[in-house]
Amino acid sequence: MFKKILILIVTTALIIGGSNMSMAKNSDWDKTFKQSNKVDVKKVNFKNRYGITLAGNLYIPKNKPQGKMAAIAVAGPFGAVKEQASGLYAQTMAERGFITLAFDPSYTGESSGEPRNVSSPEINTEDFSAAVDFLSVQPEVNPEQIGIIGICGFGGFGLNAAAIDTRIKGTVTVTMYDMTRVTAKGYFDSMDENARYELKETLNKQRTEDYKNGTYAKAPGLPERLTGEEPQFVQDYYGYYKTQRGFHKRSINSNGNWNTTASLALINMPILGYSSEIRNAVLMIHGEKAHSRYFSEDAFKKLKGENKELLIVKDANHVDLYDNLEKIPFDKIETFFNTYLKGENK
Repeated sequence: MFKKILILIVTTALIIGGSNMSMAKNSDWDKTFKQSNKVDVKKVNFKNRYGITLAGNLYIPKNKPQGKMAAIAVAGPFGAVKEQASGLYAQTMAERGFITLAFDPSYTGESSGEPRNVSSPEINTEDFSAAVDFLSVQPEVNPEQIGIIGICGFGGFGLNAAAIDTRIKGTVTVTMYDMTRVTAKGYFDSMDENARYELKETLNKQRTEDYKNGTYAKAPGLPERLTGEEPQFVQDYYGYYKTQRGFHKRSINSNGNWNTTASLALINMPILGYSSEIRNAVLMIHGEKAHSRYFSEDAFKKLKGENKELLIVKDANHVDLYDNLEKIPFDKIETFFNTYLKGENK
């Protein structure tokens, strides 16, 4: 059973890396995707309701129209940074006529918060609302036209934010994980109450050791190299986070570790309890071949209203929707936000 618990910690940490891989970067462009000549980018900082300073990149179309514009905040995947998938989404949507903000969640990347590499269902949900706070007061943004995109674990937190924050007029989730569900119940709800109790015992013993030692033990992560025996989704994560395709030195999944006890809050505080009360528009996107597909399908069943849609992308796996421009349905995302933020195409 203890071995199973260790395996669970690894998998529900969403494949957290631990290498020191270095990568040559242009000194003026530290992103994992190609820079667009159609968009201006500037670094920004803003605080959430807990006083944590969040770091973001604001993307502004160079050919922006006169007057106020619709805006989109983007975060995820879980354990990634704004220079990875969320930045790609932000830049692409800025090319398509939106002001966008890709940000690092609390305790990660260039955002503040101590100790480092901690997750929280409450604070990570709040991070989206803090991004809406920031966008709402920008002189070029129409505060009535703000949406969000949440990728992977931040798809779940984004949907949770939409359930509480009525200022969010449109929500897109991409390859969504419900981090609280998978941590408390395992993949496909395979963990029973007894196994969950053993996991909690293990994690709380670690809390005592952490307190004694004055440090935080690190959770396991991705292997340093693949053997070929790993599950396919582990190999897919490795192919993004541990190679030049998506590696970033500040990304937990590429080059760090979550704290082992970070999952305690995820076990005890389930999100999406009020997702059925979301009245504003939601578009949920998932890959046909993604191991995580059931998270979106189950979450979608709870949504109500004609302004909700689930899109399954043919032949796409979980990681394809991080950066595969042939698989990510940006035309669909643009139409969704044109409709529900700008009021076009209704």
